[in-house]
Amino acid sequence: MKRRSLPVAAALVASAALLLTACGGDDSESKDNDKIAGADTGSETSASPTASASADSADRPKIELPSDLTYTFEWPKTGDKDKDAVLSDSEQFIKAVDMAIAEQDPLDKAYQFYSEGEAAAGSQKFIQEFVDYKDRITGAKRYFDAKVNVNSDGTAGLVYCEDQNKAYNKSLKTGKTNVTAASKDNYVLYSSRLRVNENGIWITETLTSQRGSSACQS
Repeated sequence: MKRRSLPVAAALVASAALLLTACGGDDSESKDNDKIAGADTGSETSASPTASASADSADRPKIELPSDLTYTFEWPKTGDKDKDAVLSDSEQFIKAVDMAIAEQDPLDKAYQFYSEGEAAAGSQKFIQEFVDYKDRITGAKRYFDAKVNVNSDGTAGLVYCEDQNKAYNKSLKTGKTNVTAASKDNYVLYSSRLRVNENGIWITETLTSQRGSSACQS
């Protein structure tokens, strides 16, 4: 399955690069451009209980996706409310970006609700490329092997894998799906840095990726 790599931008916290990738397009760019930063290794202490509680009443955007795009999040509950909130809000961020792609709106409010800074800017460029090609994503996406650390300063680090082997580009002009062969390059390792905002929402601030990562194929 070929991928179209997007531009690299400097990350806010780590010295790694921000790279978001998607189904379809030319994979001629070297994977050496993809860099990965590990999850934050600070102390695993709970964020503010008040912030976590306020997230329940936050005015979250409604996320509606095409019926032919499905997700499997193999992210079991950890039993820690802050870690589980990081996983849940990261899931919403992933879906919100795909919704913006489906709606062909690089400035959609939903993904901006769950991201800021470099992650938001990178997502906008990512979505814009799909708009330029008049494509969206179809098929099934699988996320697994999530590892999360929550720090006492209200930040968190998250590392996880994505299996894109059953996700494809669908042309909005022709309605045709570009079904491509399975490949080890369809396994992507992500690392993100998040912080909890005043509404108790875990906002993704930076996101890095490594395509074809052996860590996601074991």
